[in-house]
Amino acid sequence: MKSKFLSILAVAALVLASCSSDDDSGSTNPPVDSNLSGNLTQDLTLDASVDYKLTGALIVKDGVTLTIPAGTTINAVAGGTDVYLLVERGGKIIADGDAQNPIRFTSDAATPAAGDWGGIILNGKAPLSRQDGTNSEAATEINNAYLFGGDNVADNSGILDYVIIEYTGARIDDESEHNGLTLNGVGNGTQISNIYLTYGDDDAIEFFGGTVNVNNILVVNCTDDMFDFTQGYKGTITNAYGIREASYTAVTVDPRGVEADGNLDGNSPTDINQSDFVINGITIINNAPGAEATMQDVFKIRRGAKATILNGYAKFGAGVTAGDFIDLTDSKGPAADGTALTVTRDAANGLGEATVKNTPTDSATITENATQTGANSSVFTWTGYSF
Repeated sequence: MKSKFLSILAVAALVLASCSSDDDSGSTNPPVDSNLSGNLTQDLTLDASVDYKLTGALIVKDGVTLTIPAGTTINAVAGGTDVYLLVERGGKIIADGDAQNPIRFTSDAATPAAGDWGGIILNGKAPLSRQDGTNSEAATEINNAYLFGGDNVADNSGILDYVIIEYTGARIDDESEHNGLTLNGVGNGTQISNIYLTYGDDDAIEFFGGTVNVNNILVVNCTDDMFDFTQGYKGTITNAYGIREASYTAVTVDPRGVEADGNLDGNSPTDINQSDFVINGITIINNAPGAEATMQDVFKIRRGAKATILNGYAKFGAGVTAGDFIDLTDSKGPAADGTALTVTRDAANGLGEATVKNTPTDSATITENATQTGANSSVFTWTGYSF
């Protein structure tokens, strides 16, 4: 694609004016020409014919909307933790692609790799788990200057539809890292569907509280959890497919298909509003062989989380070492009463012998049969991925 000014001169002038000097992220470069970074303080619509470059942290401020047309590509500089897109509480992103013209966020490296840049972070005003009588508010993991959470269940952070996010997950330290897509207190007025996350150096997608519903998520090759929920997430995931390919053996210490905590890191077991969510149609495939498990648990629900998982399916490839199939226990507390899973597993390659651990009081309902088919992969044709 050609590189040119963001739009006509009037729009370019607007962009220059929209970048303030009080960027909490430490990035001071304004969006100039096709380069994007800094604080966005006025509405901006990108141009699908421009080849954009994300050169630092781009912060969409409260009250501002960033619109990204179908077919736009944004190349993130392979700068690790300092390169990411964050939408503040009250800000919006309208990234409304389509099957023929998806929106792509990728790395600009000649040889791109997982962890090249941070990822996308949406901060909303929806509720979180918390101690009774305290504010429903928390700090963003990768930058504590940005808060999220509130009491607006229907908060609207915009639209993400037909979006590709790849080579993300830059790590700050052992406790803080970027995910491909991080949803912090995002409300159910936000529309998120048809998301393709690939080659992430931590979790592919993580929900920190909030109520947003997400449809049609494809995850390919992430080093940690495919689908992660914590801090009081209350929503519905429909049609989620995660796969680790045979050639992708990079892992963290405890990678999982699904990981769910009721409260943040299990450190507040008496919190109100702990995670209580539904997954309707999910497939977890692990084809990565190894002497040690490249997936510690397929389904790990713990620390006060309540999950309803319907139509779940899992399969392992040759040479894969199985961990647990289902584990509802943890040293910081088991899954909440009422947790229920209806699942099928292909017994080949050791998965049939993988352990199922109910809560200590057997309070969860685990239904295993041979009739669950998992996610519908045909809806991901637009990604070009070959299943």
